[in-house]
Amino acid sequence: MDNDFLEDFAQMALDLHGEESVHETVDRVLQYALKAVHCGYAGVVFVHNGQRIETAAATDSLVADLEAIQVECGEGPDIDVLADRYSVIVGDTRTETRWPRWAHAVSQAGIRSLLSVRMYTSSSTVGTLNLYDEQPNRFDVADQEVAHVLARHAAVALASAREEEHLWQAIDSRKRIGQAQGILMERYNIDEERAFAVLMRYSQSRNMKLRAVAEKLVSTRDLPH
Repeated sequence: MDNDFLEDFAQMALDLHGEESVHETVDRVLQYALKAVHCGYAGVVFVHNGQRIETAAATDSLVADLEAIQVECGEGPDIDVLADRYSVIVGDTRTETRWPRWAHAVSQAGIRSLLSVRMYTSSSTVGTLNLYDEQPNRFDVADQEVAHVLARHAAVALASAREEEHLWQAIDSRKRIGQAQGILMERYNIDEERAFAVLMRYSQSRNMKLRAVAEKLVSTRDLPH
């Protein structure tokens, strides 16, 4: 690897870990993927509860259609990578035999090559990074190695961004509940514990999340009817 390549990857790591949200992190991953591997399209797929897959971001609307083909066919490289592989290279979808229905549909869409790499941390699988191209045999082992490095950095950055978003959501939720309690305490001259009990009662009787009840009260100054 030359010095420029190493500097690019060092900057990539800093940029990825510096993003503040999952959305921004995913977009940055795709930018670097196109630059690092020089392919036509790129996409990131998230896996939920180890089963359901979702296209989190893509450089073109075509990518989401390509990912949907795997769900519809029930077969494809993404599914295998998430299950028991770290990466898959498809040299030519017109001659691919491992996933015939998927390969036929993708080749009909004009895509001939694919490189799919698992994004994972030491504790969980985040999803996959998928690179596509209209030319056959576009990806080689060197591209696979580059994609692996990018995917590992992306997985750690995304896991961190998710945790940070959940943390801020929890903090914001607690803040809203506190504000709602304050409104009830002032309005009905009750203490903090009783105000919380009122919110809980409305949450259970209306089958609404506690945060939703609090947000309703804070924004309208009235409890849900």
